[in-house]
This record gives sequence, C-alpha cells and structure tokens, in this order.
Amino acid sequence: MANDTTGFTRIFKAAGYSWKGFRAAWQNEAAFRQEGTAAIIAVIIACWLDVDAITRVLLIGSVLLVMIVEILNSAIEAVVDRIGTERHELSGRAKDMGSAAVLLSIMVAVFTWVSLLWTHFR
Repeated sequence: MANDTTGFTRIFKAAGYSWKGFRAAWQNEAAFRQEGTAAIIAVIIACWLDVDAITRVLLIGSVLLVMIVEILNSAIEAVVDRIGTERHELSGRAKDMGSAAVLLSIMVAVFTWVSLLWTHFR
C-alpha cells in the first residue's frame, strides 16, 4: 500500500493548503489586501523598469518579504484569538511583536526601493 504523504501527493496537498492560506489572508485581513495590491503594483513597476536582474530581484523580493511577514503576523493573530478573547499581556505582546515585524519588513522594502531607484535614476 502506497503512502499518500510522500512524493507528488504530499506536494499537491501542501500546495492546496498554501492556496487556502492565501485565500484566508485575502478574505480576512484588510492589511494583506492593501499590501497585496501594493505588491502587485510594485512587481509590475519592477518588471517595467530598465534595471539589471539583481536590482529587479531585490525590488520584488523586498515587497514579497512584506507579504510573507504579514501572513505570519496574521497567523499569530489567528492563533492568539483562537486561544481566547480575554485580554492577556502575553497575547498583546505576541500581536504587537507580529505588527512590529510587519513594520520592519515595510521599512526594509522602502529602504531597498529608495536606495536602488536613487542609484538608478541619479
């Protein structure tokens, strides 16, 4: 009997779980929708710009980093909310740290874009 948790079946199932995660983030998280829209625009601009491959990868990678961190932050918030709705110092700390991580990733993206585009257009 074949094990369904290996090979292509596992990869296919994992892709399905990932798609469910994207859909959940898009449907339930306004910040993800806003950052996702900004990321799509940024990727289009990065592909349109006449820059070298490394610059393009850094521009696109920095906005994808924001999306990754936002998904992780949303996951933290979902788990904290699942545990309980009452206020608790540790729950608040976890949510605040997730939010701080998102802010840092946005700062990295802005710094990357400003630095690379400043150098390119100077």
